[in-house]
Amino acid sequence: MEAPKQSTIPSRIPVIDARYFQIIYLGSFLLLGTFILNWDTLLPKVMVVLGTCMVTQLAFIKVGKAHESSWMSSLITALGLCLLFRANDLNTLAFASVLSISSKFFFRIRGKHLFNPANLGIIGALLITQDGWISPGQWGSSVIFLFIMGALGSILLFRVGRLDTTMAFLIAFFVLEYCRTVLYLGWSMDVLIHKFSSGSFILFAFFMITDPKTTPDHPWARKIWAVSIAVLAFIMSTWAYIHTAPIWALFLITPLTAVFDLLWKSERFRWLKERNLNPI
Repeated sequence: MEAPKQSTIPSRIPVIDARYFQIIYLGSFLLLGTFILNWDTLLPKVMVVLGTCMVTQLAFIKVGKAHESSWMSSLITALGLCLLFRANDLNTLAFASVLSISSKFFFRIRGKHLFNPANLGIIGALLITQDGWISPGQWGSSVIFLFIMGALGSILLFRVGRLDTTMAFLIAFFVLEYCRTVLYLGWSMDVLIHKFSSGSFILFAFFMITDPKTTPDHPWARKIWAVSIAVLAFIMSTWAYIHTAPIWALFLITPLTAVFDLLWKSERFRWLKERNLNPI
């Protein structure tokens, strides 16, 4: 009897590093904003951010502080800075870039980032240089465009496994704003929807707050962590009138990740589980 033929279909589909999807996702919106939405993003400024982040990361790779593949994380941080941060002086952009990448190596606790790299770079540049700013209105308010952003962000987060963080943050922030704007002040839903029609806000919720290296490891801890950011951002925006409140709230809450990881033990996130070294 003839032996059955072996299937030519591979038993395991190779796992593609999710950082490739992040790079494509963020890079596409940078191109869209520059060439379609007519941002004032000048090529020299973009090149300074990208070049400084990559050179800084390569320097740490050279001295053995990071795995060779960690250049992808550096590029993701650089693209995040290009999308969210603006400055007049090229030195400010270079400073934010160096601070972002260096923070991954100098501010650590139990082998994990203490701050979100891009978030710390933006906050540090805002506080020290007094030159940079965040422009929430640069994206416009197209509902279709924001829907596309959210949909692509969801696909990305499904691969990283942090969609629960985004949903917890958005639901908590929406409920708080609904209670204040619609129930307490009596304004229409259009006013409430307008508050969530900022591309920078959506990008923050689907990109920055979900960084797997700075979010708690346990799913329930991530939800509580994300709700805490939403509550603090609501307080800062409502009573302190800070229009970039989520960025500041993330900066203040992120160090508590170490506490959440102690209270709720769970498997540490790695970009590729089969990798022996843990890239930065």
